[in-house]
Amino acid sequence: MVLNESEEIRLGGLTIRFRIEGDASRGSVAMFEFAVAAGAKVPIAHSHNRYEETIYGLAGVLTMTVDGKRTEIGPGDVLCIPRGVIHRFDNFHSTEAKALAIITPGILGPDYFREIATVLQRAANGPPDLAAIAVVMQRHGLTPAS
Repeated sequence: MVLNESEEIRLGGLTIRFRIEGDASRGSVAMFEFAVAAGAKVPIAHSHNRYEETIYGLAGVLTMTVDGKRTEIGPGDVLCIPRGVIHRFDNFHSTEAKALAIITPGILGPDYFREIATVLQRAANGPPDLAAIAVVMQRHGLTPAS
């Protein structure tokens, strides 16, 4: 299934737009575009053991920290994050950054981001419930870094 171009999932300084879900590729790939607001620090450092994640820079500069090493990803840059490697990303710059994430096999879908958005909305203006976030992450194959 290809999703409606206008569907956006917002998580604070992060906006996600799925371009293709795993079901549409018979499980081989899922792909989503994401925009990271200037100065945003997201998400919780994590790993995933059931899929690889490849990041392709589209605009701005995203700072990826993978296995403790920082790498800046700009337009046209590519970074593969192997299974099981702890990683996170931040936008330390004054302009929005955009990238494309390719998930292989395509087992991560928009429901993960929708569920995280619900946990964040419950927090209103207070700190999010990190235990609830961890439960959602684990249900979708992500392991929060300790």
